[in-house]
Amino acid sequence: MSQNLLQAAQARTGSVISLAQELIRCPSRGGIDVYGPVLEVLEGWLAAHTVPHRRLHEASGELVGLLVEIPGGLPGRWWALDACLDTAPYGDQEAWSFPPTAGEVRDGWLLGRGAADSKLAAAAFCHIAADLMPRAADLRGGLAVLLDVDEHTGGFGGARAYLADPHAHRPAGVMIGYPGLDDVVVGGRGLWRATLTVHALSGHSGSSRTVVGAISRAAHLVRLLDAAELPGTEAASGFPLPPKLSVTSIHGGEGFSVTPDRCDVNVDVRTVPAFDAHDAETLVRKAVAELDAHLPAPTPTQVTPVASWPHFQLAEDEQPAAALLNAARVVGIRPRAKVAGPSNIGNLLAGEGIAATAGFGVRYEGLHGIDERAHLADLPQVYAAYQHAVFELLKQG
Repeated sequence: MSQNLLQAAQARTGSVISLAQELIRCPSRGGIDVYGPVLEVLEGWLAAHTVPHRRLHEASGELVGLLVEIPGGLPGRWWALDACLDTAPYGDQEAWSFPPTAGEVRDGWLLGRGAADSKLAAAAFCHIAADLMPRAADLRGGLAVLLDVDEHTGGFGGARAYLADPHAHRPAGVMIGYPGLDDVVVGGRGLWRATLTVHALSGHSGSSRTVVGAISRAAHLVRLLDAAELPGTEAASGFPLPPKLSVTSIHGGEGFSVTPDRCDVNVDVRTVPAFDAHDAETLVRKAVAELDAHLPAPTPTQVTPVASWPHFQLAEDEQPAAALLNAARVVGIRPRAKVAGPSNIGNLLAGEGIAATAGFGVRYEGLHGIDERAHLADLPQVYAAYQHAVFELLKQG
């Protein structure tokens, strides 16, 4: 069976690569480029292959993705494949050894921004949907393919629009096509994020009166946060990573002659079962209270929560993790089940009660950095693994 799977996948790789090249050549940097053109590339391909699809919009009308839905002929659960079409920014283009929109194949690598994350996966998932259609009548439930263009912004607008769409079939599980051949990502730390607004009296920097400005107060707060004790990894919880707190930005002041009266501090806390969002907020508010007691100001420091996602973790025998791990082994790959440090769409889905895997794909280099590229020799096995996993899930219903 594995040989037949790989032969069929090998026959598809040329078309997958060609579609991925078109997508890479169409800039779609999150929050920078317009997304209509890159979506039109896929819409043209899907229409030519008579694959049903429609655009997804936010409540404001903003275009945030495409959704493919292929119903099976028998009742059962729906499953979804998900890949983003927006990308990270290019960074310093002078540092690249090829144009970020190259879309070329060189020495077995597909070159360009989005090659790894995740335009190659998007092209593969569209082909898998097309492969499914002739057999759909004999399968249970259905397959959705979500193609998100609001992922790298952190907004996950495509996923949110999909889950909010009253006409869409809610999936029992989602397989996200992030790259990496060694692991099937079955979990991730959650997060709690907040902006801390630190106040002070303003004044002239040259005044003879001593003024503790907002930036100095914010620096003291950062020291308190950096010194805060977080729990370590608890073996009993079965979760392999500890929590983590990071101060990710400080904004305040202007010029030289004014001691500022406001400074904003962004805090990112990665959460785990032993230290959840409530614990994160409690810790941060404790540090804020200590600051205000030690260095009083006319206005208390404000804590404004920005985002909160739960951690998630699937057991290896839970779907869709079990199907993807088994399918990878069928085609000759033995990836590990891994819990990742960064958060991703899997966390958003977990908050909705939807199981997800968040990574298995080709090997890569330069993801979010310079000279992004995807290793094409892995594509037939990865394609066959996802295709096999989808068919097994739809047979079970």
